[in-house]
Amino acid sequence: MRPGSKPAPGLYLVATPIGNMGDITYRAVEVLRAADLVACEDTRVSGKLMTRLGLDRPLSSYHEHNSERAGPELIKRLKDGAVIALISDAGTPLVSDPGYRLVKACVAEGIMVTALPGASAMLTALQLSALPNDRFLFAGFLPNKSTARRKALREVATVPATLMFYESPNRLGESLADMAAVLGPRQAAVARELTKLHEEVARGDLFTLANRYADAPPKGEVVVVVAPPGEALPLGEEDLDDRLRAAIAGGASVKDAAALVAAETGFPRRDIYARALRLSQAAPDSTP
Repeated sequence: MRPGSKPAPGLYLVATPIGNMGDITYRAVEVLRAADLVACEDTRVSGKLMTRLGLDRPLSSYHEHNSERAGPELIKRLKDGAVIALISDAGTPLVSDPGYRLVKACVAEGIMVTALPGASAMLTALQLSALPNDRFLFAGFLPNKSTARRKALREVATVPATLMFYESPNRLGESLADMAAVLGPRQAAVARELTKLHEEVARGDLFTLANRYADAPPKGEVVVVVAPPGEALPLGEEDLDDRLRAAIAGGASVKDAAALVAAETGFPRRDIYARALRLSQAAPDSTP
């Protein structure tokens, strides 16, 4: 598209800043300025963005709860030759939002679809995590409830790739605790407020991070990045023994202590139980 010219009819997937307004691209501004309609998650949020960019275009709500109704209306306008830009509240559209349904419908109808790349919280967090990035799995948001969350984590626990999750700041401590229980002491990073003034990336093993955020929910959007299997810092024998002694001292039986430490560290439960049994038998006045 030449500067100042009208884009060809079709759907334009436009990435918007995740915090720093300077991350908007020239091409994104040109398309948003020329669009017949801008479809967005929240017209109030996107309205503020458009105002800051000095743009005044019609906005239409398109999100998870109205996509079945709003989608066909957008397809009709596209078939009539409209230029429609699809944006999310922040970042790259279609990442953890229903935009893929609209793209699928456009493809089925032979409507032109193109993407304007730009800011992405997921990729920014991966860059800053200091974790392997040659292979990664983005798993979106985990379930709200702990039981379902742990089930979802077990499904990806053996994937030989760095794992990435979006998470609500209010659930971060609980989610990190579940990750530690299921995935063990893998190295991880919690990235928040990316590209903003108070950007923060906390790095450490999952247990350390779970303790850090247990009673102190952070502010802002959060991305959690977890190392692949085998990327945890090695635990020595003394570390394992200390964990087992602490669990037993806290009132756990040998069996329960072994199960707890095995879940925490990712070591085979049989091996940890044998170690706990030896510790228990060596301790004075103790029984398994």
